[in-house]
Amino acid sequence: MISLFAQIGAAKVGKPNMIVIMCDDLGYADVGFNGCKDIPTPNIDSIAKNGVRCSNGYVPYAVCGPSRAGFITARYPQRFGFERNPQYQPYDPNMGLTREEKTIAELLKPSGYHSGIIGKWHLGAHIPTSHPMKRGFDEFYGHLGGGHTYFPEKLTIQRSQDAKDESESYRTWLMKNYEPVPPRKYITDDFSDEAVSFVDRNRDWPFFLFLAYNAPHTPLEATEKYLNRFSNIRDPKRKTYAAMVSAVDDGVGRILEEILRHNLEESTIIAFLSDNGGPTTKNASNNSPLRGSKGDAWEGGYRVPFALQWKGRIPEGIVFDKPVSALDLGGTIVALANAEVPEEKPLDGVNLIPFLNGKDKSFPHDAIFLRQFDRNRFAVRNGNEKIIIPWKGGAPQLYDLSEDIGEKNDLAKDRPQRVKELDTLRTKWNTQLIEPTFLGLIHSPAWIKRKDK
Repeated sequence: MISLFAQIGAAKVGKPNMIVIMCDDLGYADVGFNGCKDIPTPNIDSIAKNGVRCSNGYVPYAVCGPSRAGFITARYPQRFGFERNPQYQPYDPNMGLTREEKTIAELLKPSGYHSGIIGKWHLGAHIPTSHPMKRGFDEFYGHLGGGHTYFPEKLTIQRSQDAKDESESYRTWLMKNYEPVPPRKYITDDFSDEAVSFVDRNRDWPFFLFLAYNAPHTPLEATEKYLNRFSNIRDPKRKTYAAMVSAVDDGVGRILEEILRHNLEESTIIAFLSDNGGPTTKNASNNSPLRGSKGDAWEGGYRVPFALQWKGRIPEGIVFDKPVSALDLGGTIVALANAEVPEEKPLDGVNLIPFLNGKDKSFPHDAIFLRQFDRNRFAVRNGNEKIIIPWKGGAPQLYDLSEDIGEKNDLAKDRPQRVKELDTLRTKWNTQLIEPTFLGLIHSPAWIKRKDK
């Protein structure tokens, strides 16, 4: 265990803090900095105002679990078989993030960082091996599964390991480290409280905080306090969704105030993003002008709201149009902490700071990749051009995103050479991947029964 003196010593050499605020199933167009009109998000927008809006921000997968597995390791999840949403199996040590991969928290620990996660984990429910504090984190407050109900009176299962499946996991008490905690309040507000406390308690040494709100993932639930802000929205689903996003925005504001109160703005990188595109029909999210939604290889599946600030170190109020990835958040903090990365498992994420402050004029990535094993599909973006390829039959499609952000005009027949070049990138990348190592939520009895109806 790293001593308090070692942590304070690390802080004195100027290693920055990082806070990553990740929403769950938030639509691309549902924040003000991406043009939202009916849901005010002034606090979230301030991150873009005080830093950089990444207009081409991607996540490594189009659904929750694999996206988070990629973020938490700064490596494509297809490299280590995490290509499905895991089932909630509290007694299966192999249902989740393999122990052969290191998390960002594990990489940062030798450099004196104190790491915490608040909110949604979704990387394995087997407490002896998959709990966040078994994966390098020093603190955890949240839930192990893929979603949760929001009202405290609905949390009727005390222990996380007593939930038998995904549905029951939504009703467990939250965990504080390893212990179940009696329900306290609306869960989004509860997570915000804990995040403010985390910053206050860890302000004197370098920290990494992953604030993983489960909002606005279903179930659609909001308090009257937030619902009353949206009397102008007539669609009841959209109204509740808006209220849930507004609760997150309030929480972001409180965290930003805490950073300011402790004079940590210049020593703290703050990032905001969603874990995947909005599932528009389920939660009334809006991915406009992108095509598609959560789960798709279209832009609406994995291109997300993405903003980052670091006072004094990157410009304020600019738009960065070159493609970046959630993998880069880990790549950035690991590089700035001078943390050691295993040679046999190099990071796919890069240090974004030289690109955002203009010192490096090149593209952060040669390509942005997506493979969806169960859907037999690839997507590769290189420059402004993107192909979508069904690998078991079907013709590849090519889109120029600089002119056709909605992916309406297939250019494959007009630009066969570019199709070939991007397919070559795909083939090379695919040789580095493995097949999924566990059955996913779609293979569970409850989901199979639902599909059969």
